[in-house]
Amino acid sequence: MKRRHRIDEEAEINITPMLDIVFIMLIFFIVTTSFVKEKGLEVSRPSNAPPKEIKQDKGPIVVKIDSSGLISVKGRILERGAVEANLEREKAEKPASPLIVAAHPEADTEALVTILDAAKAVGIESVNVATSSQ
Repeated sequence: MKRRHRIDEEAEINITPMLDIVFIMLIFFIVTTSFVKEKGLEVSRPSNAPPKEIKQDKGPIVVKIDSSGLISVKGRILERGAVEANLEREKAEKPASPLIVAAHPEADTEALVTILDAAKAVGIESVNVATSSQ
């Protein structure tokens, strides 16, 4: 009897499917990655130019009404007819400032109405009424 000499075949690993899976996973991760632009602060560097003069237009326009019904702006007592002109001048100096009417609790309502009408005529949009003890 003849002996058949069998050549032992070595087991080989086929890596082609493994490479296919690795490439598919690589494509998947590249496609699903979100590219986020990081936020930062913009810094303005100082220049050699001389500093600009800053106009002080901050702060409210304050009109006071005392207990006797006298109207005053910046410490000056006004007549009822001059309220609109003074508010117009104050608005020209401080265009975005609100108007605060500081009225004494015992002041007459006519002075308050005069100021509110003048503010509306001048175009002041933000009007606040407060009480003052003076």
